[in-house]
Amino acid sequence: MSESLENRLAQVLPKLLSEDFLSGKGLGNEIGFFIFDYPPEEELRVREFIQNLTQQIPLKKPSLKFCHINLFDFVLDYLRDRNLLEKSIQMQKDKGDEALKKALSGPLHESKLGPLFAEKAKPEENDLVLLSGIGSAFPLLRSHTLLNNLQPVMGKKPLVIFYPGKYDQQSLRLFGKLKSANYYRAFKLIA
Repeated sequence: MSESLENRLAQVLPKLLSEDFLSGKGLGNEIGFFIFDYPPEEELRVREFIQNLTQQIPLKKPSLKFCHINLFDFVLDYLRDRNLLEKSIQMQKDKGDEALKKALSGPLHESKLGPLFAEKAKPEENDLVLLSGIGSAFPLLRSHTLLNNLQPVMGKKPLVIFYPGKYDQQSLRLFGKLKSANYYRAFKLIA
């Protein structure tokens, strides 16, 4: 792992626990979306870090209410609840990725998932929401469109997105290669 990533990861917990961060100080009227971008080849290291992070937060700040949502697991649970998971797996085997993506574009439309995400994230109860699994959910779900649909449901609660790619505060580049539509409403968690 690069020293730069290690240094950035070391800054995450103190940042998340700071009162300024949790209260949205300095955001003005902006939404509290933060992106921690990282090299996609470091995915396993970041997953391990997130697991440790979710164990450290309650130890360091027991009063902080938070949740962690893995977007890929969220999508799988949603498909399972709608009795679409097994059908989707079979369709992918029989007809391929593009047919599956097209068939799921309706059920997985971000405008439908936004309210369901809010139910799981419970921004009215939690002080902080962590989101990972962005790369695993691609191409079924695009992060920039989901983020646009989460703005109304999250209110001022901080949402921290762990993003395997690059974010330059103008656009998101998943895996450092796939450029999405411009997205500039989030802040970099750690520069």
